[in-house]
Amino acid sequence: MSGDESILGVDIGGTFTDFFLFDPSTRTFRTAKMPSNRGAEAAGFLLGLKALGKDAALATIVHGTTVGTNALLERKGARIGVITTPGFRDVLEMRRRDRPHTWGLWGDFTPIADRDMRIEVPERTLADGAIRTAVDLAAVEAAARLLLARGAQAIAIIFINAYANAANEAAAAKAVRAIWPDPNVVASHEVLPEIREFERTSTTALNAYLQPVIAGYLGAIDQGLKEAGAASELLIVQSNGGIMSTRTARRLPVRTALSGPAAGVIAAAAIAANAGYADIITADLGGTSFDVSLVTGGKPTLAAQTTVDFGLVIRTPMIEIATIGAGGGSIASVDRTGLLQVGPESAGSVPGPACYGKGNKRPTLTDAHVVLGRIDSESPIGGKQTRLDRVAAKEAVLAHVGLPLGLDAMRAAEAIVRVAEARMAGAIRLISIERGHDPTRFALLPFGGGGALHVCAMIRDVGLSRALVPPFPGLNSAIGCAIADLRHDRVLTLNILLDALDANALNAIIEQERASALSVVREAGIEDSLCETIVEFDMQFVGQTHAIAVPIGSGRATRESIRAAFDAAYTASFSRLLPSPIRLVNLRTAAVGRRPRFDFSALAPTRAANMDAARRKGRAIWIAGAEHECAVWARQSLPAGATIEGPAVLEQPDATIFLEPGFRARVDDWGNVVIERAGT
Repeated sequence: MSGDESILGVDIGGTFTDFFLFDPSTRTFRTAKMPSNRGAEAAGFLLGLKALGKDAALATIVHGTTVGTNALLERKGARIGVITTPGFRDVLEMRRRDRPHTWGLWGDFTPIADRDMRIEVPERTLADGAIRTAVDLAAVEAAARLLLARGAQAIAIIFINAYANAANEAAAAKAVRAIWPDPNVVASHEVLPEIREFERTSTTALNAYLQPVIAGYLGAIDQGLKEAGAASELLIVQSNGGIMSTRTARRLPVRTALSGPAAGVIAAAAIAANAGYADIITADLGGTSFDVSLVTGGKPTLAAQTTVDFGLVIRTPMIEIATIGAGGGSIASVDRTGLLQVGPESAGSVPGPACYGKGNKRPTLTDAHVVLGRIDSESPIGGKQTRLDRVAAKEAVLAHVGLPLGLDAMRAAEAIVRVAEARMAGAIRLISIERGHDPTRFALLPFGGGGALHVCAMIRDVGLSRALVPPFPGLNSAIGCAIADLRHDRVLTLNILLDALDANALNAIIEQERASALSVVREAGIEDSLCETIVEFDMQFVGQTHAIAVPIGSGRATRESIRAAFDAAYTASFSRLLPSPIRLVNLRTAAVGRRPRFDFSALAPTRAANMDAARRKGRAIWIAGAEHECAVWARQSLPAGATIEGPAVLEQPDATIFLEPGFRARVDDWGNVVIERAGT
């Protein structure tokens, strides 16, 4: 992958598939937005590629996918078998002794591997790495054949304490691979050689659960590219915001669990930093969900693990994203107590909102915007519909919300929007105020098809300083695919006291981990001069349950330098140190292959942009209990420096920006729309 070749970012969402094709040699780009083919995502991917023409077939393709996420949420992964240590057959089922509903004695959980598909074999490794019982390879082979006969499509081998010594597990994996009919065999030390038994078990099992799904999906894309005569290199976005080769994605598909949303955060951070905003909150409003993430100092926040759904825990570095079911397709209803609810149930892309005219009669958030006039029913985004049925939307809102609450259609639609916005504001407070961040320091960067419809409400309700709407909000994740760096993360459990540290041995381990991580990045063709490594420890005071991330520099690690780094990190988080010994729990190493810096001036308004060309016919919009005549502007025809006073609507093919009274918007030199309270 070189810096002067075309690159195509492709993001497949639940409703639309977005394409962003950039040619750095000419600084030109093309975009496309096509309906997603749910269940046949590869077909939709290839149709979009064909629509963009032969230039797209020659570009490097970077793809953000929700295939893994959907397989987990819908429980549509492979039938898997688990081979494990005696006594640890039920780790997946026991979890952390948690339950779906904290208050109350109800709720159930079905693990991704049935109990008859989890088989114990003789072996035992102790916590210090000593092997008490060598693995019985005959029993391993018998277990594999039995699982194959029972219909297993993939195998996860998970032995107790394999993070401390993987010899038994590696021998078992070799024996299974010798008789297994495909590559879908995974061992825990290959996925997560880290202490914490449930998290290692869950992550490894989910990796096996996704392997046949992701391999089949990528295989279909590869075959389609080959048949189309494309010479494209295909890379996949990871949940940590980096990208990886398809070879790595097939081996570690669990790292794609939040692929699409992560790409959007990467683009948002880069766009904001380019415009001079280091601290932002991203808000991705799509068809089914509202995803928020915190970016401080220009860097997205990474979490060590995430829970995709109850009991489905993945421990691998991921961009921290909080999600609620409040998307454009979220269904509004009045519950038995008379309270208005919006989401989490969604109409999805099929049949979609009532205004799509595809059979849904229940109102959604999109229907409410159409009724209020904020979304133009004659010119919907994305090209999926030629027009929207405002009458059907109004009937749905009135029947399911208006009549039960004694409201007319306009007030009922406004109530739907306000309830949805209250939930969105709560999600933003969760990742900002409740974590000690002052929201007045942050700008909101909305994206997705619907994010910019709610920016003024979020500024008003949460107290954010301003909003920065990127040039193509509905294509933001596809742009993120095109600009993301390559990245590969490794983790290794050390579990040693700092006072007992052998610095020479530790530095040898660090260099070995660096080399291993770099080798994966180099597979994608990144030059050595563009590669770097990031090293940090998970550390804690003895007796603590949780550890904090402690970054270290590129120089030689010593007891003194590690202690100083830990003291600084711990003090920053908790203000004071404890009089206890310090433990190094894990070593984390990331290799990053830096991509050429994207020139955001390519997205700036053209010289032909002017206010006269941007002006459109105004329309009446319902705002705060009354009808207002609003100016309407073609956002992409607005010149740099343009200022718009609310109330107004700024429309573009991939998104709509709604500007409330009392707010002002201006276009910066990069084509972003900066929205602030009037008078600030």
